[in-house]
Amino acid sequence: MSNRLASESSPYLLQHANNPVDWYPWGPEALENARREDRPILLSIGYSACHWCHVMAHDCFEDAEVAAVMNRLFVNIKVDREERPDLDQIYQSAHQLLTGRGGGWPLTVFLTPDQTPFFAGTYFPKTPRYQLPGFVDLMENVARAWQERRGEVLAQNEAVRAAFARQQPAGDTQQALDDAPLAQAVRDLGQAFDPGWGGFSRAPKFPRPGELFFLLRQAGQGNAQARDMAVFTLRKMASGGVVDQLGGGFCRYSVDAQWAIPHFEKMLYDNGPLLHLYADAWTLTGEVLFKATAEGIADWLLREMRAPEGGFYSALDADSEGHEGRFYVWTPDAVRALLSAEEYAVAARVYGFDRPPNFENASWNPVIARPLHEVAAELGVADDAAAARLASARDKLFAARETRVHPGRDDKQLTSWNALAIAGLAHAGRVMARPDWIDAARVATDFLRGHVWREGRLLASYKHGEARLNAYLDDYAFLLDALLEMLQADYREADMAWARELADALLAHFEDAEAGGFFFTSHDHEALLSRPKPGYDNATPSGNGVAAYALQRLGHLAGEPRYHDASLRCLRFFNANLAEQPIAYPTLLAALDEARVPPRVILLRGPAAALREWASALAPQLRARDLMLAVPNGRALHGALARPESEHPVAWVCGAASASEAYACRPPVHDLAQVLE
Repeated sequence: MSNRLASESSPYLLQHANNPVDWYPWGPEALENARREDRPILLSIGYSACHWCHVMAHDCFEDAEVAAVMNRLFVNIKVDREERPDLDQIYQSAHQLLTGRGGGWPLTVFLTPDQTPFFAGTYFPKTPRYQLPGFVDLMENVARAWQERRGEVLAQNEAVRAAFARQQPAGDTQQALDDAPLAQAVRDLGQAFDPGWGGFSRAPKFPRPGELFFLLRQAGQGNAQARDMAVFTLRKMASGGVVDQLGGGFCRYSVDAQWAIPHFEKMLYDNGPLLHLYADAWTLTGEVLFKATAEGIADWLLREMRAPEGGFYSALDADSEGHEGRFYVWTPDAVRALLSAEEYAVAARVYGFDRPPNFENASWNPVIARPLHEVAAELGVADDAAAARLASARDKLFAARETRVHPGRDDKQLTSWNALAIAGLAHAGRVMARPDWIDAARVATDFLRGHVWREGRLLASYKHGEARLNAYLDDYAFLLDALLEMLQADYREADMAWARELADALLAHFEDAEAGGFFFTSHDHEALLSRPKPGYDNATPSGNGVAAYALQRLGHLAGEPRYHDASLRCLRFFNANLAEQPIAYPTLLAALDEARVPPRVILLRGPAAALREWASALAPQLRARDLMLAVPNGRALHGALARPESEHPVAWVCGAASASEAYACRPPVHDLAQVLE
């Protein structure tokens, strides 16, 4: 017997379609039933690649006894947090308010019929375990509180709603901006930095691309401390097991401080920004490890995550055959059986198979345990010979791993996460001279334009030919930023026109034009308990930060003051937050940096073949504050930067020394050496 989730498209909801629980998707039917029957709502939020979501499903939602209690006492609603980040934001905040600690997934929240939360937790077992109450007992107690102590519940609801109202920053659109938070953020990150293993926290460790993006920007402006922290962290991450050493791509996070053992799910939203970062780290340092890591991410994206129409799927599960990590881990005997003695001698030392097991005391997740050149010296072979043996070993191990049962794949295609992948591929393709990556980004861009763009509005999710759900701030902001990367990688008039349409939609449907900043949901979105205006970075960059950053950049390219003005209003709205806790807002800090010193625009015109040569020579020299557009003859550039076609390559360098000075272009330059100088 299936429940109402059987008609949904979300892979996560479909995982629960055969539960004995009388699940509803979030929507008017469930909410109206709760009001009519005066029953509380049991809201369960998770996602398809979530290990503990699977555990709770097996413990509770597949159990007939537990389901009977759920169905008797509550209106049960299941939500995919990836499709409904608006609901996830609200009820994760509610968990923090009600429990005094951060939440996670699965998120379990009990609501009154008006959607106000009155009890919250995460994973619960069927019977008491892990110092957690049993779910059946918990539900009985919650239902009893609703029936017998309703006055207390409603009084708490008033306090919760008041707390939500206080959470919004009190912005000041007239407040002057200064760059003090930039230096303070580097100092704060320096205090949090792990000098042994990199990163900015104890275990568990997350990649946190926003902070590394900010530090690499500061490194490009000569900040040695920022450079050292970013490069060291990226090096340690790339050497650990949090990255798939055989197949490429990063897992969600490391459960230890050494980046060795990940939570094995792989998310699209992590890997797009990390591809961008590793390409920049390679440009900055020339380290082969960074180049190989970027190539591994891109290979994984294009091999395992690309849909036939060109978009990208959302995630790979942590589990296969009912066990987390089973697809990825090895025993030395299994490795030895696949490799020659010479290959094994190198691979075992490099990947750590000659050391005690690092995963559940029984098997090995490959890490870079020792540098290849050290292993070559120990074995008395040339570096090239050792590298060839390792490459052969890796190919054999990867081929053998491909015969295993693969983790499940969440095949919905989310607009915002696709935008992050497009931006990463376009940026890395440009700076690493990989036109194939740019081609993939172009195809994905056209997929989004053709399938989730409807009458001047975006939709948030696409699956099996259907686009659905009103898009969020992140969808518009991330896609606008991705188009700016595409314009620099392969200028097309259609992309510039679409960027302007997206920017106009962003201002029309999301901006708080009076107070400044952007709401996460559009002005015509369904009314929810709260309407947040988030500025801090989470696993993904802040929608407000990306909007301020991208609007500012588009304003320079299009000569449109409306975009600049909206960006400045946003920065002023969050100015007090930036001063108080700058490291929580790294993407807004990047926007602040460019508001203080505008980016330099390098515009190239001329024959396409010659422009490719010029762009290739210039790309490694560019820094974070540089925007380069190579517009070949036959493609028009409109607005402030419009320039005529040219028989020979010509460059204009445009910019302003500060935000208060006029944006101007220097005289055209016809010699590549002069442009480089």
